[in-house]
Amino acid sequence: MWEQQLTGLLLLCLFVTVLGENTNYNWNGPGVSQPTLAGPADACLTDTAACGCCLMKKQMNRMEEYFNMSLSDLQEGLSRAQNMITNIRTSRSAFSVALTNVRRCFGPFREGKIVDYKVIFLNLDNRYNPDDGMFIAPRSGVYVLAVTVYSDAGAPGSSLHACANLRINDVDVANLNDTNMQDQEDSATAVLAQQLSAGDRVYIYLPIDCSLCGDGSHYNTFTGFLLYATD
Repeated sequence: MWEQQLTGLLLLCLFVTVLGENTNYNWNGPGVSQPTLAGPADACLTDTAACGCCLMKKQMNRMEEYFNMSLSDLQEGLSRAQNMITNIRTSRSAFSVALTNVRRCFGPFREGKIVDYKVIFLNLDNRYNPDDGMFIAPRSGVYVLAVTVYSDAGAPGSSLHACANLRINDVDVANLNDTNMQDQEDSATAVLAQQLSAGDRVYIYLPIDCSLCGDGSHYNTFTGFLLYATD
């Protein structure tokens, strides 16, 4: 009797062992796979560790997306700031010059000439050329232009003609003229705002029979600067 019981027990252990080793076996019959559970919800029911990893992965994905958006916003802000700095730098345009550092007269001449101011007080971006006396506007905008002319007849009662024209692209926009024989010195000043386009030429033109005389006191000056850009 006990031999039969021992034989049954051994068969039962063998059957359990076979079931544990054969993972493809199911009650639908051999060779038919059992449907597998999928998805984070099922993983949480069957495997707590897998559930934790899944949730952590989702959180990391959300954090990565957030940081990518934040980095994009920062890069966009940096680009805007750099563009603003570039615009400010390119908008800086100013010059201020004088005729001479020594006593010297420019004119009179038998034909009109452009006055080439040789003393440079300020010349941002080198837009004023002391060799030809021209300022070239770097960009379109409203500019403030100022010129003072001065001449010395040499003695009271002598003929004096202090005059010059402010020109933009060979067109007179302001004429400075002081002619009399009542004193030895005469001068005139003009200050105005002008709309200029990029590339416009601005200079002081000395007409026939006009003269400018100066020295280290810098009586004859020519100044301009960009008030604000319009492009």
